[in-house]
Amino acid sequence: MEKLQESMYKLIVETSTNLPKDVRRAIQRAKEKESAGTRSAMALHTITNNIKMADDNISPICQDTGMPTFKIKTPVGVNQLVIKEAIYAAIEQATKDGKLRPNSVDSLFGNNSGNNLGAGTPVVKFEQWEKDYIDARLILKGGGCENKNIQYSLPCELEGLGKAGRDLDGIRKCLMHAVYQAQGQGCSAGVIGVGIGGDRTSGYELAKEQLFRSLDDENQIPELCQLEEYVMENANKLGIGTMGFGGETTLLGCKIGVYNRLPASFYVSVAYNCWAYRRLGVTISPETGEIAQWLYQEGDNTLQPAAAEAADVQEQREIVLQAPITEEQIRELRVGDVVTINGMMYTGRDAIHKHLTDNDCPVDLNGQVIYHCGPVVMKDSEGKYHIKAAGPTTSIREEPYQGDIMKKFGIRAVIGKGGMGAKTLAALQEHGGVYLNAIGGAAQYYAECIKEVEGVDFLEFGIPEAMWHLRVDGFKAVVTMDSHGNSLHADVDKTSLERLAQFKEPVFK
Repeated sequence: MEKLQESMYKLIVETSTNLPKDVRRAIQRAKEKESAGTRSAMALHTITNNIKMADDNISPICQDTGMPTFKIKTPVGVNQLVIKEAIYAAIEQATKDGKLRPNSVDSLFGNNSGNNLGAGTPVVKFEQWEKDYIDARLILKGGGCENKNIQYSLPCELEGLGKAGRDLDGIRKCLMHAVYQAQGQGCSAGVIGVGIGGDRTSGYELAKEQLFRSLDDENQIPELCQLEEYVMENANKLGIGTMGFGGETTLLGCKIGVYNRLPASFYVSVAYNCWAYRRLGVTISPETGEIAQWLYQEGDNTLQPAAAEAADVQEQREIVLQAPITEEQIRELRVGDVVTINGMMYTGRDAIHKHLTDNDCPVDLNGQVIYHCGPVVMKDSEGKYHIKAAGPTTSIREEPYQGDIMKKFGIRAVIGKGGMGAKTLAALQEHGGVYLNAIGGAAQYYAECIKEVEGVDFLEFGIPEAMWHLRVDGFKAVVTMDSHGNSLHADVDKTSLERLAQFKEPVFK
């Protein structure tokens, strides 16, 4: 039991901190396609740095360590209850050690268990086979990309593509639409796992199962192989790009599986995964519990260190802001500007925004910066907090609250990823505010910018949802929504929808 728990702990830590080689190769290919000096090139530069920092620090690649999902194959006769007990103990230890963020929240009462254990978490799926070793695989899929999963019931009407029928061409349209609707909110460039058929439940399970495939494999069904190649080629013509900044690479992989279905039902289920594609596996001896082999680490690591010049965005201003920020300073900013923030910023996610709608804030937020972030936090022996991972969360969830909160408390800047909608854009224009897009998944890169935790409020909401008072230095982000009614996200959405319409005509007969 002790060795088995140790093996599961190693699997969790490696999955959280060490990106697989097949994913690294895909990111390198994306870098090679991207034009130098663009916002997407800058984002890929940051992503590359973040991957190395996570390796060096043995810290989470992304602060959202997601819903741990294990897929375990065992020889007949192996006690699965013992394996599950080892997984639970390893999950609890990894959370305590800051390799996982506490993500298990009671759905009725909002309480965070604090150790990633609770009803339904982690997810552990067992399958017996006739081989003599245990095959254990783990995927950490964050909430931002999980929220961009989508399921289609054919036939249906799709924006930009028209009718999708119950055939291969209808499936093709669904997959192109699935990539379009994710935009930058799922931390593109991403990967889609696709399940054709089944029922509503098994279709999604099949889609997620495809994410356990290697990006370098080839589908053994010729029609699906052809469809995967088509989607990979043409989804990258939509121009969504890394982080939704526009660019040459929107998709790093497409993997498709198929189940039989009921005559009355035809589902196409899509599991979207971000660039921080944390998926590893091991083979384990049932006798000793020790790791025999690591999976997904075949081949070379071709991801090259980020060149310094890649960080420079062509013809873009770089502005340094010291918080608190004035309305005059904000009104001078334009979409495309690169902003470096020094001073204080305060984290705020779903629970904070809901609370502040009807309550006062314990700190003065006038002229301040709100960061949509749920960090990984450790507390040392002296009771001092340290941020171990701190990338942005998807901002669109705060759309119902954000504009009102900014005006109520005088907030001048919001940092997140994926952009926000029309209500927030109108508030930015009226109030004099700005939305800054940080690089999703770059949790180590941004944690290094955080020099001190000066306080925390609402810790009763749980570590990810608390309001952390952070002193930062050199925190970079891109203005993607300004106080003049401009939104890069709306522009990219419009352009990519126009390009999506080019794929309306039938391709597969």
